[in-house]
Amino acid sequence: MKIFFVSMGCAKNTADSEHLIKQLILHNHEVVDESESADAAIINTCGFIQDAVKENISAILDLEELKTQGQIKTLIIAGCLVNRYESELRKEFPSVDLFVRSEEWDKIIKFLGGNLNNNCKNISPSLNKNFWTRYLKITEGCNTLCSYCAIPLIRGKLRSVPLKNLIDEAHMLSISGAREICLVGQDLTVYGQDFNDGTNLKTLIHELNKELPANTWIRLLYLHPNRVNEDLINFLLEHDKVLHYLDIPIQHADSEILSRMNRPVKDRSLDNLFTLRTTIMTGFPGEGESSFERVLDFISDIEFDRLGCFVYSPEEGTKAAKFPDKVSRKISEKRCNKIMQIQSEISQERSELFINSILDVLVEEIDSESGEIWARSYRDAPEVDGLVCVSGCEINKIKLGDLIKAKIYDCAENDLFGGVI
Repeated sequence: MKIFFVSMGCAKNTADSEHLIKQLILHNHEVVDESESADAAIINTCGFIQDAVKENISAILDLEELKTQGQIKTLIIAGCLVNRYESELRKEFPSVDLFVRSEEWDKIIKFLGGNLNNNCKNISPSLNKNFWTRYLKITEGCNTLCSYCAIPLIRGKLRSVPLKNLIDEAHMLSISGAREICLVGQDLTVYGQDFNDGTNLKTLIHELNKELPANTWIRLLYLHPNRVNEDLINFLLEHDKVLHYLDIPIQHADSEILSRMNRPVKDRSLDNLFTLRTTIMTGFPGEGESSFERVLDFISDIEFDRLGCFVYSPEEGTKAAKFPDKVSRKISEKRCNKIMQIQSEISQERSELFINSILDVLVEEIDSESGEIWARSYRDAPEVDGLVCVSGCEINKIKLGDLIKAKIYDCAENDLFGGVI
């Protein structure tokens, strides 16, 4: 059967979708790029915040229209949106053939049928054209219970993926061409806590660093700030494949707001040896002008390399949704814009520090007409950060996914410009 596949949401969903696609291929189904040539469509949904819910509903409506027109015969909705709103979805979309919760992919395989083909067992399909960058999801669910977050309601409690499974999968990704493996989970720092056998994030990183080929990048995404300490940073520095890049969502800087978020601050130090990415939330209930000013002061003090900001969304079922002292959307958006204005200046200053430096960069795009290459350095996570434009390249000697060296001679707020060495 030919299947048109749509994956929505975050990198964790991408990892899930790739696991499902592998199972489809193993059972002799073909995943196609265009809906016009498909017999069935599957959408792996995201339901994290209301903006995502609206986007996903719109995508489902588009697929439902394809079925109504007879372009596809079967429509399957899977993932987080089903976890969260299954009964409502069943009423709203009666033409859908199957609703499947996250991780229950075997139900899809059983519904579609197909014969197992063990000749495909060593494949590692990628949803993205950039096969050299892959995501390795190491945990599911979360036990932290931040008051604003619906993830525990959607995905349940923490469940770590067994160490051997992750090492085997990382090997498979590497064989398939991965030069960069991004570890993802709601919070990487709690990996292994549910095993109760001493296995933890350090164990995993040590094994990956030992087992993966030379010149493989290991990137860490999403770490809780209270569990990033000097001991962990020193450990990471001892492992050469781990990029000096940490994505640490702090969400806020005011102690009272953080306490209401159930993210109370502990003593911590943020090491300058690492590129730091973070996210900030504006408009959380109770955020007054003084608490917002603390955020601005904190950002100016730390000088994060990368920062994203978003407006608080009251999510059904979360503790924070019932909090008083609501902040208007208008004020929240104004504060968000203010943060990004300040960060714009900081990002420019941080980028200027790299002028005259030499960086290893991973080739993302080759422009044969201009002779330029667009690539990413250790400080640029896929899809969310900047790029490095490299000139003076012999295009015919460079391939997508290659690692090359570039000397930086100029910069913009988020991008660097350099020449090939």
